[in-house]
Amino acid sequence: MDPRIDLFSSAIAPELMKALTAASKVLANSELPSSVQELVKLRASQINGCGFCTDMHSKDAAHAGETQQRLNMVAAWREATCFTDAERAALELAEEGTRIADAAGGVPDEVWARAAKHFDQEQLAALVSVISLINLYNRLNVLVRMPAGSYQPGQFG
Repeated sequence: MDPRIDLFSSAIAPELMKALTAASKVLANSELPSSVQELVKLRASQINGCGFCTDMHSKDAAHAGETQQRLNMVAAWREATCFTDAERAALELAEEGTRIADAAGGVPDEVWARAAKHFDQEQLAALVSVISLINLYNRLNVLVRMPAGSYQPGQFG
């Protein structure tokens, strides 16, 4: 499978990617635990059907020490006992933020309250930004049909 277009050969995409990479670095350096960030990115990517990002974030999480059991259970986190209450709140917020069009009125207050119980304002700002950014990446990759499976941890620096 080949992508529909080579984003990196266009004039606009490299500039956009620089900005997105800079945003990703800001989030990577935030107070939001990297394990939570990777779980959220993986779950949103699964929901959006982005094979490229699902491949990337499962491999990055494993490379960072995440267990295979937890990676396997992300799609079924509600039934899984291997996630902390904070991780569950982040995964729930990620799902609601990713499926925002499915709920009239956006993310329910109860979902936000559960996340706010576990994360301070800075961490919530990072969490909302991670969810938003991964959804943007997912949409880019799905639109161009970016092939999945060949990503290597650290490939993009």
